[in-house]
Amino acid sequence: MLLSRSPTGPKKYFPIPLENLEEEVRIRSADDGKLFREEYNSLPPGQGAFEAANREENREKNRYPNILPNDHSRVILIPIDGVQYSDYINASYIDGYKEKNKFIAAQGPKHETVNDFWRMMWEQRSATIVMLTNLKERTEDKCYQYWPDQGCWTYGNIRVSVEDVIVLVDYTIRKFCIQPQVHDGCKSPRLITQLHFTSWPDFGVPFTPIGMLKFLKKVKALNPSHSGPIVVHCSAGVGRTGTFIVIDAIIDMMHAEQKVDVFEFVARIRNQRPQMVQTDMQYSFIYQALLEYYLYGDTELDVASLEKHMQTLHNTTPHFDKIGLEEEFKKLTNVRIMKENMRTGNLPANMKKARVIQIIPYDFNRVILSMKRGQEYTDYINASFIDGYRQKDYFIATQGPLPHTVEDFWRMVWEWKSHTIVILTELQEREQDKCCQYWPSEGTVTHGEINIEIKSDSLSDAISIRDFVVTFNQEKQARLVRQFHFHGWPEIGIPAEGKGMIDLISAVQKQQQQTGNHPIIVHCSAGAGRTGTFIALSNILERVKAEGLLDVFQTVKSLRLQRPHMVQTLEQYEFCYRVVQDFIDIFSDYANFK
Repeated sequence: MLLSRSPTGPKKYFPIPLENLEEEVRIRSADDGKLFREEYNSLPPGQGAFEAANREENREKNRYPNILPNDHSRVILIPIDGVQYSDYINASYIDGYKEKNKFIAAQGPKHETVNDFWRMMWEQRSATIVMLTNLKERTEDKCYQYWPDQGCWTYGNIRVSVEDVIVLVDYTIRKFCIQPQVHDGCKSPRLITQLHFTSWPDFGVPFTPIGMLKFLKKVKALNPSHSGPIVVHCSAGVGRTGTFIVIDAIIDMMHAEQKVDVFEFVARIRNQRPQMVQTDMQYSFIYQALLEYYLYGDTELDVASLEKHMQTLHNTTPHFDKIGLEEEFKKLTNVRIMKENMRTGNLPANMKKARVIQIIPYDFNRVILSMKRGQEYTDYINASFIDGYRQKDYFIATQGPLPHTVEDFWRMVWEWKSHTIVILTELQEREQDKCCQYWPSEGTVTHGEINIEIKSDSLSDAISIRDFVVTFNQEKQARLVRQFHFHGWPEIGIPAEGKGMIDLISAVQKQQQQTGNHPIIVHCSAGAGRTGTFIALSNILERVKAEGLLDVFQTVKSLRLQRPHMVQTLEQYEFCYRVVQDFIDIFSDYANFK
């Protein structure tokens, strides 16, 4: 029997109270996000008149012929004397949660429109640019580079000079000084901050919303309160741009009303600029980000409040016997291990290469070796690329080699041009083999095509430093590799104090600066507990030094999304906090943390 289409018109979507958010996202995500797609497809496209955008004279100024600003909400520039239609730019005012015209959504500037873009920045008194695309993606130009790399450059009559650039793993912050050159002297310059989110993949959405939420927090913190609209652009100025604006607005709504209404808000801003939020993936990413924010909140601390935070974490409240730290760690153990994303590591041939069956790399970031001719599965090693604080894939987390995987280990060192190995376990602990000795105590050993010769072995403060000359037979090339072997980690538990760890991290960083930034290989026995703790601490301390901020919870959480069980025990988790406290105590005398 065929049912007629419901006469009531399109389906209604109601606001979701915060306490139901987790359940609602779960329901909508089922069946490969079927309900998200339905909800997204019920959105009105947004309509309006596009007379200005369609004028013959303005057509060249549009990056995409089908993505145009509405006449009623477009940004109107002050016309240039004698230049017809010079008031047009492909940009629209967009409301925030309660704030009218909080944003300007713009297309990525084209070569022909760069001068208009800077004119808009000046006229609108905007102080912040949020850039959500890279200049090129795949092979396509997505946006023209509208700023100088260094020094200064004049666009139309606006002079833009670069003041500062900070590059981090997910985004780059650039500070510019801008000043119009006018006939009768100069107007006083203004500071503009551009926050450029660099890790949004060409297609789809970021793997996790953690980076985006951090980025959004940074945007809020850096945008001065009395400035004009925040200018947000990607390539077309609707997809990622819309996604960013909606997340910002609905987080404000969560605080004000304890509910979220994504559907209504997207429908509303589509009347200001059609097609805002371009795909159902972006639409469901908005929900993922809101859920992440609701479940875990903002766990960032500044250095000055760490001590107080530690006290609250350790205080037992009357109703709970659990301390805050355990609660926090328990939330981490809720990070689902995505078995379905470990297909390669779970192939029978590769399972034999695992020291601990639960600790297998994910497919998306596993380290791939070159395949040996005619030998299946030889591209596999139990190792994962892990992001650092400033760059992607800065570390490789791996297990201590087994006798039959030593050759693969050295192939990995060679093929990924690593100069630094960190080992955090003894070869044997409590009568158990934890790691096979993969280096020679003297002279040279050969594994497959690779020779390893030991040059020096010295011990200082619980760290053995060994230098090897590694040669690849076929290429007759040699490379120096330094191994840092940390002896300060007891067989059970954690190091007695944080100083040894702080020294180890700084020695490794020094080595990195001298050898170029190829991946640092870190291993313990299984490559998750101590390995995760070392990497977490490297990233946390790097951020403490750069920003005076730390977020132990999110740092560990994002490691666990990159390799299962990273930072394995509550004790290791607490140790992360302790080392930061030690670091601050050691350096606070002459550092300006306070």
